[in-house]
Amino acid sequence: MLKPSFQDLVKSSFKSILKNKSRTILTSLGIIIGVTSVILLTSIGNGLKEYVTTQFDALGANSVFVAPGKIFNDDGGFNNSASSNFITTSFSLSDLSNIKRNFREDIVIPVAITSVEVKSNKITKSDIALAGTSYQFPQAANRKIKEGRWFTKEEESKKNKVIVLGYGVANDLFPTSNAVGKKVIIKGKNLKVIGVVDKQGGSFGGPDPDNQVFTPIDVVFDLNGNQNLAEILIKTPNKDLVNQTKIDVTKLLLKKYDKDAFSVFDSSQLLDSINSIINMLTVGLTGIAAISLIVGGIGIMNIMLVSVTERTKEIGLRKAIGAFPQAILLQFLIEAVILSCLGGLIGILLGTLGTLAINNFFPAKVTISSVLIAFSVSSAVGIIFGVAPARKASKLSPIEALRYE
Repeated sequence: MLKPSFQDLVKSSFKSILKNKSRTILTSLGIIIGVTSVILLTSIGNGLKEYVTTQFDALGANSVFVAPGKIFNDDGGFNNSASSNFITTSFSLSDLSNIKRNFREDIVIPVAITSVEVKSNKITKSDIALAGTSYQFPQAANRKIKEGRWFTKEEESKKNKVIVLGYGVANDLFPTSNAVGKKVIIKGKNLKVIGVVDKQGGSFGGPDPDNQVFTPIDVVFDLNGNQNLAEILIKTPNKDLVNQTKIDVTKLLLKKYDKDAFSVFDSSQLLDSINSIINMLTVGLTGIAAISLIVGGIGIMNIMLVSVTERTKEIGLRKAIGAFPQAILLQFLIEAVILSCLGGLIGILLGTLGTLAINNFFPAKVTISSVLIAFSVSSAVGIIFGVAPARKASKLSPIEALRYE
């Protein structure tokens, strides 16, 4: 008997698989679920990283943040006790004046934040972040106005009770009309809406910028009954001055505060820390999803072993007329790889479609690397778990196989 070509073995493998289509789909189901899960989870991780990067890019590379508490640990990650430090520590107006006096070329923006209930005529929204800040805030934080305008320097100095609504708050409070010119009530005080910030979308690791409202900082001081600052934002003339500004601000604050009482950082530090968390979550969840691939591989091995038993006479007949054991082994191995690759391709398709659907509600992005990794792993599963059934088939004795009932 002539040794069959590789193409002949592939054709024979396809014929064998197509004989029982339902069993083929069920056999590949574990691989389909595993690959789909891996694609979806890596896509969500990639989408989150891209989204967070875009959000921080919008702040610009020349922003320096001064916040209460030690936000970062010595390894560059987030400090577990940062939240408690933030609650017990705050900056004062004297700190703001001191920084302004020493950094005259920079834009120095104070931020005082509190959680409030905002009411319109008919609707009330709770847990809204009210940020008291400066007339220069849109310039420093790259906030764009969708309707109306931001408050002016004169309005800030006169402590005018004016307010700029985030996109989401404006839509919730005034769903059928333009919010500009309307009145809202916060802690019993009437504030006039003069603008609406353009939509930004949710923020990973922080408050939703569309769920914030902004007033002159003295308005928040009056509402809170204190003059505590939650953050000071410094916008340097260019990004080359960021590192030196961080060093100089740190030296200045150390004259008054302990080193653990405050944090001075730029957007790249915050971005790196958030991305490291996203990477850890993505790897961990993808690893859990990959267990489905192992389960799928075991399923393929079991079905292929059953197939060897069912086709014992066929194998014996082929061996009796001269089929090489290597050809038997290779055919069964090819069948296992086809099953896993078929499952991998279906999983990639479902994962891609699922990602497109998720992206309408949550940032998600399929990358070529995740597709290649998922397909490579599914192919490897077919090879690894197909070896045992293939070896069993190739070692069958022709005489015993022909006598098998």
